[in-house]
Amino acid sequence: MKTLNKQICELLKQRKEISSNNPGYPKFEYIEKWAISFDLYEDYLKSVFHVLRNEEHYKPIVEPIGFRKNVPILKFKEQEEFFYTVTSMRQYSNASVITFNIDWVVVSDQSLKSNKTKHFELYLGETYHCRMDSGGGSSGHLSFNYVVSPALPDDISGMDFVFNEFNSPFKDTSTGNEIVFRIG
Repeated sequence: MKTLNKQICELLKQRKEISSNNPGYPKFEYIEKWAISFDLYEDYLKSVFHVLRNEEHYKPIVEPIGFRKNVPILKFKEQEEFFYTVTSMRQYSNASVITFNIDWVVVSDQSLKSNKTKHFELYLGETYHCRMDSGGGSSGHLSFNYVVSPALPDDISGMDFVFNEFNSPFKDTSTGNEIVFRIG
């Protein structure tokens, strides 16, 4: 069993590399065929592929500790009917917390498109791990907090804060919407 388990780990690594760490989820028709071919339960395979969908969900979570200070950022972008802002950065000894807001004007039924849940991922380069920690909103407003580790420098001049929108929290499909804040 040890050799077989090692081979499974090797295949997982290969799957991760080939997919650039975003393997997605196989079509149900493939899973159905594989279940028959390999004499496995279809729901079992669905469960396995659900777990394999994105390794990022299993990365150890860094909780900010040792608050040091607040740093104002106050950058905005307007795109179509949306007003995007990065307001501030809370500095901790081991991490930073970035606040990202989305606002729009609510007008009758037209707002239904705007009210759909938005899933944005923050990217700050290979050095930093970013995860959406909390978020919520109301009619015309959404607010999200992202934990960044290791902590960003107090002076973030020259950095790009890139927010990419996805159709779901699993990052399966990008909407192509990218909001970039260049910190001057």
